[in-house]
Amino acid sequence: MTRPAKYSSMHALRRAPLLLVLLSAAGCDSLGVTDPNNPGLSTLTENPTRSAVANAATGLLIGARTGMFEQNGFISLLGIMGRESYNFDPADPRFVTEMLIGPLDGGSPAFGGNLFEDPYANIRNANIVLAATDAVPGVTDTEKEAIRGFAKTIQALDYLNVIVTRQDNGAPIDVDRDPTAEPAPIATEAEVYTHIVTLLDAARTHLLAGGAEFPFRLSSGFAGFDTPATFLRFNRALRARVAVYLGDFAGALAALGESFLDTAAPLDLGVYHVFSTASGDQTNQLFDPDARALFAHPSILAGAQLQPGGAPDRRALEKVAPVTPKTVQNITATERLTVYGSTTDPVPIIRNEELILLRAEANIGLGLLPDAVPDINVVRVAAGGLAPIVAFASPAEALDELLYNRRYSLLFEGGHSWIDAQRYGRLGTLPQDLPEHRRFQKFPFPIDECLARAAPPATGCSPEPGI
Repeated sequence: MTRPAKYSSMHALRRAPLLLVLLSAAGCDSLGVTDPNNPGLSTLTENPTRSAVANAATGLLIGARTGMFEQNGFISLLGIMGRESYNFDPADPRFVTEMLIGPLDGGSPAFGGNLFEDPYANIRNANIVLAATDAVPGVTDTEKEAIRGFAKTIQALDYLNVIVTRQDNGAPIDVDRDPTAEPAPIATEAEVYTHIVTLLDAARTHLLAGGAEFPFRLSSGFAGFDTPATFLRFNRALRARVAVYLGDFAGALAALGESFLDTAAPLDLGVYHVFSTASGDQTNQLFDPDARALFAHPSILAGAQLQPGGAPDRRALEKVAPVTPKTVQNITATERLTVYGSTTDPVPIIRNEELILLRAEANIGLGLLPDAVPDINVVRVAAGGLAPIVAFASPAEALDELLYNRRYSLLFEGGHSWIDAQRYGRLGTLPQDLPEHRRFQKFPFPIDECLARAAPPATGCSPEPGI
């Protein structure tokens, strides 16, 4: 069988060095990359310089952003599956025929086979940065530790974005290999999460030894988190998210204690992907003011709790707005999404509001319901305008309230509604607009990831039928 090159993790390895050169030379002010005359990949792999490594490290932020904010990217596709949003793109009916009716097809790189190649390209880029860091002269040992902590944290984020879409299909881990070699084996979901934890904890050690500043610039989305010490708080925030996903609630509380969680700080405090209209940069494609394609799922407004005066939850009012009804393939939308207000609005990676809710979730998971009440009330009152809760009658009631607040607080930011439904076995509770619609449990592998192997993975190589 001829091994294909498109859309597999090995193809991502093949194209990653090219991406690294392009990203390092982007000339993008918002990402702080200012060396358009970067000499290229050979400088990093054969004779790395301080400026080349610095620009490549900054380029990892561009790589981490890629595939997240497009209208067929991570946030949009998971938003459709989590019944946060619709995409009625007049040029492509597959946003309905595949993403709502199915099956999810790994042969469709823009849909069922999506959200796979871009993270692996960036993981490969980070491996190149790490190897160059080991060899580069003119960089102190302390600065090298800072670079390593940064790169491994970004790798962990990329692996996390892969595994939350593939779930128990698993995913490759050992991708730091020659692009012409055999593809990396598919690791189990548990093994991937273990690797993510290992990366984040190793990064913590590096960052603690990383000195007072990074030897490169971070984007404005990392304002307040742009030194090794403050970036570590972002690292621990991601570690808390992963711990909660794993049901390690005690570990989550420990990580949150080192994060930037602060109930007295703005809920929007956090780390973001940023955009600009500058040459070489990209704009936020989730901003769709004329509702050409993106619409809110009707369950958002219909399912909102009421404020004391009778108005819906403030988050629903702020994140959706009425539009002229539009019907596509027998689905009618009456609201558009207003989560993003311009083409340069940032997209959250993780925010204080999520961290507060993660602490509440961890306490619920540990059976400490009274400890969860204050955190949920912080979010209910400040973000939703809702009346505070006095107490929870049961763990089930507490979990229902927690997931309600996560849905409205994190709407259209990172596929959280679908991920949460997966984590708690609640896919069947997601709204089903028409009898032929399906709720999908996971994405399949891209077809070329399967064809590239002498023995295809045991699962993930067939279209995902949904339930």
